[in-house]
Amino acid sequence: MPKAYIVGVGMTQFLKPRGLVDYPEMGLEAATKALLDAGISYDKVEYAYTGYVYGDSTAGQRVLYQLGMTQIPVINVNNNCSTGSTALYQARLLVEKGVVDCAMALGFERMERGSLGSKFTDRTNPLDHVMGVMAENRGFEPMAPGAAQIFGNAGQEYIEKFGATPTHLAKIAEKNHRHSALNPYSQFRDIYTLDQVLNSPKVFGPLTKLQCCPTSDGAGCAIIASEKFVKENGLLDQAVEVVAQEMATDSPKMLSSSAIEWAGADMTRRAAEQIYKKSGITANDVQVIELHDCFSANELVTYDALGLTPPGKAHELIDSGNNTYGGKYVINPSGGLISKGHPLGATGLAQCAELVWQLRNWAGERQVPNAKYALQHNIGLGGAVVITLYKKANDAKASPRTDYNPAVEARPITDADLQKASAKANQRSEVLAARL
Repeated sequence: MPKAYIVGVGMTQFLKPRGLVDYPEMGLEAATKALLDAGISYDKVEYAYTGYVYGDSTAGQRVLYQLGMTQIPVINVNNNCSTGSTALYQARLLVEKGVVDCAMALGFERMERGSLGSKFTDRTNPLDHVMGVMAENRGFEPMAPGAAQIFGNAGQEYIEKFGATPTHLAKIAEKNHRHSALNPYSQFRDIYTLDQVLNSPKVFGPLTKLQCCPTSDGAGCAIIASEKFVKENGLLDQAVEVVAQEMATDSPKMLSSSAIEWAGADMTRRAAEQIYKKSGITANDVQVIELHDCFSANELVTYDALGLTPPGKAHELIDSGNNTYGGKYVINPSGGLISKGHPLGATGLAQCAELVWQLRNWAGERQVPNAKYALQHNIGLGGAVVITLYKKANDAKASPRTDYNPAVEARPITDADLQKASAKANQRSEVLAARL
C-alpha cells in the first residue's frame, strides 16, 4: 500500500471570538506556517481541501489565492465539528491512492460569541432526529445549549450505569486546563483546582462552565505527501506517517434510548476497531492522544469507545492517573478543546499539529516521553468521526525547518515568510496583493 505522510503543520493561536481577525488572515497564517515547516512553496501543492462550518461557499479559495492563483482544485468541506479531520481524510486519501504527491488540508473558523445555535431556522435541522429522541427519553431544557444537553446526558448516563461521579468529569477538565498552561496556542492557559471546576457555573446536568469548550477563532493546516515526495524533498527526518485513518458515521444506536449513543459513541467504536484491525496496532501501543473533549463527558465516554478502557471503567482510568503525564497515556497534552478552544473547522488540524510535534519530540515542557504512536479522535454530531493513527517515519530527531520551534512559540508570520511560502510560478503581484 502506498503511504501518506504529514510533512508540514501550522496553526494560529486560538482566540476568543471577537471579530478582531478575519478568516482570510487566519487561514493564510496557518497555511504559510505549514508550508514553511515542510520547506516548500505553494507551487508544490497539487490539491487542497479547506474546511469551515460558518461561512459562505468558496471561502477556501479566498484564503488560498493569497498564496498564488495556481488553478489547483480547492474543495470546501463542512462536516460539523469533524470538519478539519474530514479535510485531512480527503487529502490523505488522494495521496495514498497515488492521485497526487502533495496535498493540503486547511481548516479555519470565525465564530460568534456564545453557545452554538442553528443558522438556518427555515428548514429541517440536521440534528432534529437525535434531539427528538433525547426529548422523549430525558426531556429538553429550552434554556440550555443543545450540544451541552446531548453530552451532559451522556455523562449522566455513564454515572448512573457504571458508578462514575461528577467529580470524575471535573477531574478531566482540571487535567486539560493544567495541560493547556504549557501550550502557547491555547485560548485559555489558566490552571484551575478541582474545586474551582466543580463550583463554576452550572451549564447542564453534571457539566459546569469549566468543563465545556469555548467558541473560538483560529486556523490549522497540514501538508500531506507521498513517500516519493518525502524522499525527493529530503523530508524523511521530520515526516510523520499516517499509519491508519478511518471515518465512520452513526449507526442506528444513535436513535436508541441510550444517551451515550446520542453522543456518537458507536461510530467511534467502529472507526477505532477498524484502525486497530488494519494497522495491527492496539490502544495499548499508543502513548499520546488528542481526543475530542468538547465537554468533559465526551472525553469520559470516549475512553471506552476508543478501547482505552474496558466498558464501564473509564472513571477508573481517571482515578489511576493514567490519562496524564506519568501515566499510561497522556490525553490532550495540548489542553484539548476545553482549554485550547474549538474553532470548528480548525480543531482536527490543530490536533494533528500537536501530535506531529509530539512525535518529532518538539513539544518542550509538554513533551510526552518516548512517544512512538499517537492517536487522534475528532467527532461531529449529526454525525461523523475521524480517527487517525500516526507514527514517526524515521527514528532520527527532526530539527525545526524554520528559525524557531513552532511547537513552543506561537509567532505571527512575516512578509518574508509569506514570500517564501507563496507560489513562485505565480508570484503575488502588487495588484493581487492589494486586492487580497
